[in-house]
Amino acid sequence: MKISRLDHLVLTVKDVEKSCKFYNEVLGMEIVTFGQDRKAASFGEQKINFQEVGKEIDPKAKYPTPGSGDFCLITIDPPASVLEHLKKKGVPVELGPVQRTGALGPITSIYIRDLDENLVEISSYTQVQVRGKQS
Repeated sequence: MKISRLDHLVLTVKDVEKSCKFYNEVLGMEIVTFGQDRKAASFGEQKINFQEVGKEIDPKAKYPTPGSGDFCLITIDPPASVLEHLKKKGVPVELGPVQRTGALGPITSIYIRDLDENLVEISSYTQVQVRGKQS
C-alpha cells in the first residue's frame, strides 16, 4: 500500500457554526455541507470535517476532545502577509514566524489557535517545492 495524500481530518469542536465562521473568515476556507447536514471547511483538495462534542460520528477517535488538534496548513502567501491578515482579523499569534521543516523541506511557520484552542500552523515553503525537489 502507498498513501498518496491527506483527504480530510475531523475536528471535534464545541460549536460547529462558530468553527465554520472562523475557518471561513480567518483562514479563507469554503464551508460545505455534506451527508446529513454535516459541515466542513474545504481548501485545495482537502477538507476539515467538524463534529460537535457529544454528537460525534461513529467510528470516531478514542477520546474526541475539542482543542486536541495540531496541524499545519500551507499557504502561498509570504509570512508578512499572513501576519498582517491575522492582525486585521484580531487573531493573536502564538509563535512565529519561525523556521520549521515541512513534508517537502524548509518552511516558515506562524502558529495560531482556533476557537477550540487547536493549534493551527500556517506555513509557507521558503523555496518552491515540487514533490520533494527544489525548483
